[in-house]
Amino acid sequence: MLSLKKKNFTNIDWPLILLSSMLCLCGLLVLESAGYDPVISESLPMKRQAASMGIGFLFFFIGMAFSSNSLKSSAYFVYALCVLLLVGVLLAGDVAGGARRWINLGGLRVQPSEFMKIGVILAMAKFLTRENVPKNGYTLPTLILPSLMLGLPALLILKQPDLGTALVNIMIGGSMVLLAGVNIKTLTKLALTGALLMIPTWNFVLKDYQKQRVLTFLSPESDPLGSGYHALQSKIAVGSGAAFGKGFLKGTQTQLRFLPEQTTDFIFSVLAEEWGFFGSVFVIFLYGLLISRILSVASKCTDNFSSYVCFGVACLLFWHTLVNIGMVIGILPVVGVTLTLLSFGGSSVMTVLAGVGIVSGFSMRRYMFS
Repeated sequence: MLSLKKKNFTNIDWPLILLSSMLCLCGLLVLESAGYDPVISESLPMKRQAASMGIGFLFFFIGMAFSSNSLKSSAYFVYALCVLLLVGVLLAGDVAGGARRWINLGGLRVQPSEFMKIGVILAMAKFLTRENVPKNGYTLPTLILPSLMLGLPALLILKQPDLGTALVNIMIGGSMVLLAGVNIKTLTKLALTGALLMIPTWNFVLKDYQKQRVLTFLSPESDPLGSGYHALQSKIAVGSGAAFGKGFLKGTQTQLRFLPEQTTDFIFSVLAEEWGFFGSVFVIFLYGLLISRILSVASKCTDNFSSYVCFGVACLLFWHTLVNIGMVIGILPVVGVTLTLLSFGGSSVMTVLAGVGIVSGFSMRRYMFS
Protein backbone atom coordinates (compact mmCIF):
# COMPACT_ATOMS: atom_id res chain seq x y z
CA MET A 1 0.00 0.00 0.00
CA LEU A 2 1.25 3.47 -0.85
CA SER A 3 0.48 6.65 1.06
CA LEU A 4 -0.48 9.68 -1.02
CA LYS A 5 2.11 12.30 -0.14
CA LYS A 6 2.07 15.81 -1.56
CA LYS A 7 4.96 15.13 -3.91
CA ASN A 8 3.07 12.21 -5.48
CA PHE A 9 0.17 14.35 -6.71
CA THR A 10 2.16 15.39 -9.78
CA ASN A 11 1.87 11.75 -10.91
CA ILE A 12 -1.92 11.48 -10.51
CA ASP A 13 -3.78 10.66 -13.71
CA TRP A 14 -5.76 13.89 -13.88
CA PRO A 15 -7.64 12.93 -17.10
CA LEU A 16 -9.28 10.06 -15.19
CA ILE A 17 -10.37 12.44 -12.43
CA LEU A 18 -11.55 15.08 -14.92
CA LEU A 19 -13.58 12.65 -17.04
CA SER A 20 -15.14 10.98 -13.99
CA SER A 21 -16.01 14.38 -12.52
CA MET A 22 -17.55 15.60 -15.78
CA LEU A 23 -19.77 12.51 -15.99
CA CYS A 24 -20.78 12.93 -12.35
CA LEU A 25 -21.71 16.57 -12.98
CA CYS A 26 -23.75 15.55 -16.03
CA GLY A 27 -25.46 12.94 -13.87
CA LEU A 28 -26.36 15.50 -11.20
CA LEU A 29 -27.74 17.89 -13.81
CA VAL A 30 -29.93 15.20 -15.39
CA LEU A 31 -31.05 13.93 -11.96
CA GLU A 32 -32.02 17.47 -10.97
CA SER A 33 -34.60 17.32 -13.75
CA ALA A 34 -35.50 13.63 -13.51
CA GLY A 35 -36.19 13.83 -9.77
CA TYR A 36 -37.53 17.39 -9.64
CA ASP A 37 -40.50 17.82 -7.33
CA PRO A 38 -42.44 21.05 -8.12
CA VAL A 39 -44.05 20.99 -4.67
CA ILE A 40 -40.73 21.48 -2.87
CA SER A 41 -38.92 23.02 -5.88
CA GLU A 42 -35.96 20.65 -5.64
CA SER A 43 -34.77 17.16 -6.48
CA LEU A 44 -34.17 14.90 -3.50
CA PRO A 45 -32.57 12.14 -5.63
CA MET A 46 -30.02 14.66 -6.89
CA LYS A 47 -29.12 15.70 -3.34
CA ARG A 48 -28.72 12.10 -2.22
CA GLN A 49 -26.67 11.32 -5.31
CA ALA A 50 -24.37 14.27 -4.64
CA ALA A 51 -23.70 12.92 -1.15
CA SER A 52 -23.01 9.45 -2.60
CA MET A 53 -20.60 10.96 -5.12
CA GLY A 54 -18.76 12.66 -2.28
CA ILE A 55 -18.29 9.26 -0.62
CA GLY A 56 -17.47 7.80 -4.04
CA PHE A 57 -14.57 10.20 -4.58
CA LEU A 58 -13.32 9.32 -1.10
CA PHE A 59 -13.33 5.70 -2.30
CA PHE A 60 -11.55 6.90 -5.46
CA PHE A 61 -8.58 8.17 -3.45
CA ILE A 62 -8.65 5.15 -1.13
CA GLY A 63 -8.57 2.86 -4.18
CA MET A 64 -5.73 4.91 -5.62
CA ALA A 65 -3.65 4.28 -2.49
CA PHE A 66 -3.51 0.49 -2.97
CA SER A 67 -0.62 -1.03 -4.88
CA SER A 68 -0.99 -3.88 -7.34
CA ASN A 69 0.65 -6.34 -4.93
CA SER A 70 -1.62 -5.46 -2.00
CA LEU A 71 -4.73 -5.76 -4.18
CA LYS A 72 -3.57 -9.07 -5.62
CA SER A 73 -2.86 -10.55 -2.18
CA SER A 74 -6.33 -9.54 -0.93
CA ALA A 75 -8.28 -10.27 -4.14
CA TYR A 76 -9.88 -13.55 -3.02
CA PHE A 77 -10.64 -12.09 0.40
CA VAL A 78 -12.52 -9.16 -1.20
CA TYR A 79 -14.37 -11.62 -3.45
CA ALA A 80 -15.36 -13.83 -0.49
CA LEU A 81 -16.48 -10.82 1.56
CA CYS A 82 -18.70 -9.64 -1.31
CA VAL A 83 -20.22 -13.13 -1.62
CA LEU A 84 -20.94 -13.16 2.12
CA LEU A 85 -22.69 -9.80 1.77
CA LEU A 86 -24.85 -11.28 -1.00
CA VAL A 87 -25.77 -14.16 1.29
CA GLY A 88 -26.57 -11.60 4.00
CA VAL A 89 -28.92 -9.83 1.59
CA LEU A 90 -30.89 -13.03 1.01
CA LEU A 91 -31.07 -13.73 4.75
CA ALA A 92 -31.76 -10.27 6.15
CA GLY A 93 -31.85 -7.77 3.32
CA ASP A 94 -34.31 -4.91 2.87
CA VAL A 95 -37.18 -5.45 0.45
CA ALA A 96 -38.25 -2.68 -1.95
CA GLY A 97 -40.32 -2.97 -5.10
CA GLY A 98 -40.65 -6.72 -4.64
CA ALA A 99 -36.88 -7.27 -4.65
CA ARG A 100 -34.45 -7.98 -1.80
CA ARG A 101 -31.27 -6.24 -2.93
CA TRP A 102 -30.15 -3.98 -0.08
CA ILE A 103 -28.60 -4.41 3.32
CA ASN A 104 -28.01 -1.97 6.18
CA LEU A 105 -24.41 -1.63 7.31
CA GLY A 106 -24.21 0.64 10.33
CA GLY A 107 -27.11 2.76 9.14
CA LEU A 108 -25.81 2.94 5.55
CA ARG A 109 -28.09 1.19 3.02
CA VAL A 110 -25.94 -0.46 0.36
CA GLN A 111 -26.41 -2.83 -2.57
CA PRO A 112 -23.76 -5.59 -2.33
CA SER A 113 -24.39 -6.79 -5.90
CA GLU A 114 -22.72 -3.55 -7.06
CA PHE A 115 -19.65 -4.12 -4.86
CA MET A 116 -19.50 -7.67 -6.23
CA LYS A 117 -18.31 -6.22 -9.54
CA ILE A 118 -15.05 -5.11 -7.93
CA GLY A 119 -14.80 -8.48 -6.20
CA VAL A 120 -15.22 -10.28 -9.52
CA ILE A 121 -12.66 -8.05 -11.27
CA LEU A 122 -9.99 -8.55 -8.59
CA ALA A 123 -10.58 -12.30 -8.21
CA MET A 124 -10.62 -12.96 -11.95
CA ALA A 125 -7.48 -10.85 -12.44
CA LYS A 126 -5.66 -12.90 -9.81
CA PHE A 127 -6.91 -16.19 -11.25
CA LEU A 128 -5.90 -15.25 -14.81
CA THR A 129 -2.37 -14.28 -13.75
CA ARG A 130 -1.56 -17.45 -11.81
CA GLU A 131 1.52 -19.41 -12.86
CA ASN A 132 -0.18 -22.36 -14.62
CA VAL A 133 -2.10 -20.38 -17.25
CA PRO A 134 -2.91 -22.61 -20.29
CA LYS A 135 -0.55 -21.75 -23.15
CA ASN A 136 -3.02 -22.59 -25.92
CA GLY A 137 -5.98 -20.88 -24.34
CA TYR A 138 -8.53 -22.04 -21.80
CA THR A 139 -10.34 -25.29 -22.52
CA LEU A 140 -13.55 -26.62 -20.98
CA PRO A 141 -11.83 -28.34 -18.01
CA THR A 142 -9.75 -25.25 -17.20
CA LEU A 143 -12.85 -23.03 -17.44
CA ILE A 144 -14.66 -24.89 -14.65
CA LEU A 145 -13.16 -22.88 -11.80
CA PRO A 146 -13.61 -19.41 -13.36
CA SER A 147 -17.15 -20.40 -14.34
CA LEU A 148 -17.89 -21.30 -10.72
CA MET A 149 -16.33 -18.01 -9.59
CA LEU A 150 -18.72 -16.13 -11.88
CA GLY A 151 -21.69 -18.44 -11.42
CA LEU A 152 -21.88 -18.33 -7.62
CA PRO A 153 -22.42 -14.55 -7.26
CA ALA A 154 -24.63 -14.53 -10.36
CA LEU A 155 -26.96 -17.13 -8.82
CA LEU A 156 -27.10 -15.22 -5.53
CA ILE A 157 -27.95 -12.01 -7.40
CA LEU A 158 -30.59 -13.78 -9.48
CA LYS A 159 -32.27 -14.85 -6.23
CA GLN A 160 -32.83 -11.19 -5.26
CA PRO A 161 -33.97 -11.08 -8.18
CA ASP A 162 -31.74 -8.84 -10.32
CA LEU A 163 -31.16 -10.27 -13.78
CA GLY A 164 -29.41 -7.17 -15.15
CA THR A 165 -26.70 -7.00 -12.47
CA ALA A 166 -26.14 -10.77 -12.63
CA LEU A 167 -25.60 -10.53 -16.40
CA VAL A 168 -23.21 -7.58 -16.04
CA ASN A 169 -21.09 -9.50 -13.52
CA ILE A 170 -20.90 -12.44 -15.92
CA MET A 171 -20.09 -10.19 -18.90
CA ILE A 172 -17.29 -8.46 -17.01
CA GLY A 173 -15.66 -11.72 -15.91
CA GLY A 174 -16.33 -13.39 -19.26
CA SER A 175 -14.67 -10.53 -21.12
CA MET A 176 -11.59 -10.87 -18.92
CA VAL A 177 -11.39 -14.59 -19.67
CA LEU A 178 -11.71 -13.90 -23.39
CA LEU A 179 -8.85 -11.41 -23.13
CA ALA A 180 -6.72 -14.09 -21.48
CA GLY A 181 -7.49 -16.42 -24.38
CA VAL A 182 -9.95 -19.25 -24.93
CA ASN A 183 -9.28 -22.20 -27.24
CA ILE A 184 -11.25 -21.78 -30.50
CA LYS A 185 -12.70 -25.29 -30.25
CA THR A 186 -13.83 -24.52 -26.73
CA LEU A 187 -15.53 -21.33 -27.92
CA THR A 188 -17.39 -23.31 -30.57
CA LYS A 189 -18.53 -25.89 -28.00
CA LEU A 190 -19.67 -23.16 -25.62
CA ALA A 191 -21.64 -21.43 -28.37
CA LEU A 192 -23.40 -24.68 -29.30
CA THR A 193 -24.09 -25.48 -25.65
CA GLY A 194 -25.53 -22.02 -25.13
CA ALA A 195 -27.84 -22.46 -28.11
CA LEU A 196 -29.03 -25.84 -26.80
CA LEU A 197 -29.67 -24.40 -23.34
CA MET A 198 -31.87 -21.57 -24.60
CA ILE A 199 -35.11 -23.59 -24.48
CA PRO A 200 -34.63 -25.14 -21.00
CA THR A 201 -33.45 -21.74 -19.70
CA TRP A 202 -36.61 -20.15 -21.05
CA ASN A 203 -38.83 -22.85 -19.57
CA PHE A 204 -37.21 -23.45 -16.19
CA VAL A 205 -34.85 -20.55 -15.28
CA LEU A 206 -36.41 -17.27 -16.38
CA LYS A 207 -39.27 -15.89 -14.31
CA ASP A 208 -42.52 -14.84 -15.96
CA TYR A 209 -41.72 -11.11 -15.83
CA GLN A 210 -38.29 -11.77 -17.39
CA LYS A 211 -39.89 -13.73 -20.23
CA GLN A 212 -42.36 -10.90 -20.72
CA ARG A 213 -39.49 -8.45 -21.09
CA VAL A 214 -38.07 -10.47 -23.97
CA LEU A 215 -41.48 -10.75 -25.66
CA THR A 216 -42.04 -7.02 -25.15
CA PHE A 217 -38.67 -6.28 -26.75
CA LEU A 218 -39.76 -8.20 -29.85
CA SER A 219 -43.15 -6.48 -30.02
CA PRO A 220 -43.67 -3.60 -27.54
CA GLU A 221 -46.74 -2.38 -29.44
CA SER A 222 -48.61 -5.57 -28.56
CA ASP A 223 -49.20 -4.29 -25.00
CA PRO A 224 -48.64 -0.49 -25.03
CA LEU A 225 -50.27 0.12 -21.64
CA GLY A 226 -48.80 -2.93 -19.94
CA SER A 227 -45.49 -4.70 -20.51
CA GLY A 228 -44.61 -2.53 -23.50
CA TYR A 229 -45.20 0.76 -21.68
CA HIS A 230 -41.59 1.23 -20.50
CA ALA A 231 -40.02 0.71 -23.91
CA LEU A 232 -42.55 2.81 -25.82
CA GLN A 233 -42.45 5.79 -23.44
CA SER A 234 -38.66 5.69 -23.48
CA LYS A 235 -38.51 5.79 -27.27
CA ILE A 236 -41.02 8.65 -27.34
CA ALA A 237 -38.83 10.63 -24.94
CA VAL A 238 -35.62 9.92 -26.86
CA GLY A 239 -37.17 10.76 -30.23
CA SER A 240 -38.90 13.94 -29.04
CA GLY A 241 -35.58 15.45 -27.95
CA ALA A 242 -34.60 15.92 -31.61
CA ALA A 243 -31.24 17.61 -32.22
CA PHE A 244 -30.91 20.02 -29.29
CA GLY A 245 -33.56 18.84 -26.80
CA LYS A 246 -36.51 20.54 -25.17
CA GLY A 247 -34.43 22.24 -22.52
CA PHE A 248 -33.68 21.76 -18.83
CA LEU A 249 -36.83 20.91 -16.82
CA LYS A 250 -38.89 21.15 -20.01
CA GLY A 251 -39.11 17.51 -21.05
CA THR A 252 -42.80 16.61 -21.15
CA GLN A 253 -42.29 12.85 -20.79
CA THR A 254 -40.03 13.53 -17.81
CA GLN A 255 -41.90 16.29 -15.99
CA LEU A 256 -45.33 14.70 -16.51
CA ARG A 257 -43.91 11.41 -15.18
CA PHE A 258 -44.75 9.32 -18.23
CA LEU A 259 -41.26 7.85 -18.09
CA PRO A 260 -40.90 4.86 -15.72
CA GLU A 261 -37.85 4.60 -13.46
CA GLN A 262 -36.62 7.87 -14.91
CA THR A 263 -34.01 8.46 -12.20
CA THR A 264 -32.45 4.99 -12.58
CA ASP A 265 -32.86 2.63 -15.55
CA PHE A 266 -34.23 5.27 -17.94
CA ILE A 267 -32.05 8.24 -17.04
CA PHE A 268 -30.69 8.31 -20.60
CA SER A 269 -34.24 8.94 -21.86
CA VAL A 270 -34.34 12.10 -19.72
CA LEU A 271 -30.95 13.13 -21.09
CA ALA A 272 -32.04 12.59 -24.69
CA GLU A 273 -35.37 14.41 -24.26
CA GLU A 274 -33.95 17.53 -22.61
CA TRP A 275 -30.44 17.66 -24.11
CA GLY A 276 -31.24 16.20 -27.52
CA PHE A 277 -29.06 14.23 -29.90
CA PHE A 278 -25.98 16.40 -29.50
CA GLY A 279 -26.18 16.41 -25.71
CA SER A 280 -26.54 12.62 -25.70
CA VAL A 281 -23.59 12.18 -28.07
CA PHE A 282 -21.49 14.47 -25.84
CA VAL A 283 -22.15 12.25 -22.80
CA ILE A 284 -21.48 9.07 -24.81
CA PHE A 285 -18.25 10.69 -26.00
CA LEU A 286 -17.23 11.26 -22.36
CA TYR A 287 -17.83 7.58 -21.62
CA GLY A 288 -15.76 6.66 -24.66
CA LEU A 289 -12.88 8.89 -23.53
CA LEU A 290 -12.97 7.46 -20.00
CA ILE A 291 -12.99 3.85 -21.23
CA SER A 292 -10.20 4.62 -23.73
CA ARG A 293 -8.10 6.22 -21.02
CA ILE A 294 -8.52 3.20 -18.75
CA LEU A 295 -7.56 0.84 -21.59
CA SER A 296 -4.52 3.03 -22.29
CA VAL A 297 -3.42 2.62 -18.68
CA ALA A 298 -4.03 -1.14 -18.99
CA SER A 299 -1.74 -1.36 -22.02
CA LYS A 300 1.11 0.37 -20.15
CA CYS A 301 0.92 -1.43 -16.81
CA THR A 302 4.10 -3.24 -15.83
CA ASP A 303 2.35 -6.39 -14.54
CA ASN A 304 -0.46 -8.55 -15.89
CA PHE A 305 -2.61 -8.34 -12.77
CA SER A 306 -2.86 -4.55 -13.04
CA SER A 307 -3.65 -4.81 -16.75
CA TYR A 308 -6.47 -7.28 -16.13
CA VAL A 309 -7.94 -5.11 -13.35
CA CYS A 310 -7.90 -2.04 -15.61
CA PHE A 311 -9.53 -4.04 -18.39
CA GLY A 312 -12.18 -5.27 -15.97
CA VAL A 313 -13.02 -1.71 -14.87
CA ALA A 314 -13.23 -0.67 -18.53
CA CYS A 315 -15.61 -3.59 -19.16
CA LEU A 316 -17.75 -2.51 -16.20
CA LEU A 317 -18.24 0.91 -17.78
CA PHE A 318 -18.57 -0.43 -21.32
CA TRP A 319 -21.23 -3.07 -20.63
CA HIS A 320 -23.30 -0.78 -18.44
CA THR A 321 -23.23 1.96 -21.07
CA LEU A 322 -23.93 -0.35 -24.01
CA VAL A 323 -26.74 -2.33 -22.37
CA ASN A 324 -28.46 0.67 -20.77
CA ILE A 325 -28.47 2.84 -23.89
CA GLY A 326 -29.44 -0.12 -26.07
CA MET A 327 -32.25 -0.85 -23.64
CA VAL A 328 -33.74 2.65 -23.58
CA ILE A 329 -33.62 3.15 -27.36
CA GLY A 330 -35.25 -0.24 -27.98
CA ILE A 331 -32.47 -2.32 -29.55
CA LEU A 332 -32.01 -4.50 -26.45
CA PRO A 333 -34.52 -5.97 -23.96
CA VAL A 334 -35.24 -4.07 -20.74
CA VAL A 335 -33.15 -5.91 -18.13
CA GLY A 336 -32.74 -3.30 -15.41
CA VAL A 337 -29.17 -2.14 -16.05
CA THR A 338 -28.37 1.41 -14.94
CA LEU A 339 -26.15 3.99 -16.64
CA THR A 340 -23.18 4.30 -14.31
CA LEU A 341 -22.41 7.76 -12.88
CA LEU A 342 -25.65 9.15 -14.34
CA SER A 343 -28.35 6.91 -12.87
CA PHE A 344 -29.41 7.36 -9.26
CA GLY A 345 -27.72 4.77 -7.04
CA GLY A 346 -25.18 5.32 -4.31
CA SER A 347 -23.62 1.85 -4.31
CA SER A 348 -23.13 1.99 -8.09
CA VAL A 349 -21.41 5.38 -7.95
CA MET A 350 -19.13 4.27 -5.09
CA THR A 351 -18.21 1.06 -6.93
CA VAL A 352 -17.37 2.75 -10.22
CA LEU A 353 -15.35 5.58 -8.64
CA ALA A 354 -13.46 3.08 -6.48
CA GLY A 355 -12.64 1.08 -9.62
CA VAL A 356 -11.47 4.15 -11.54
CA GLY A 357 -9.45 5.17 -8.47
CA ILE A 358 -7.66 1.81 -8.52
CA VAL A 359 -6.82 2.38 -12.19
CA SER A 360 -5.56 5.88 -11.36
CA GLY A 361 -3.30 4.37 -8.71
CA PHE A 362 -1.80 1.96 -11.22
CA SER A 363 -1.23 4.85 -13.64
CA MET A 364 0.43 6.93 -10.90
CA ARG A 365 2.84 4.14 -10.01
CA ARG A 366 3.71 3.59 -13.65
CA TYR A 367 5.12 7.12 -13.79
CA MET A 368 6.77 6.91 -10.37
CA PHE A 369 8.73 3.75 -11.02
CA SER A 370 9.37 3.99 -14.77
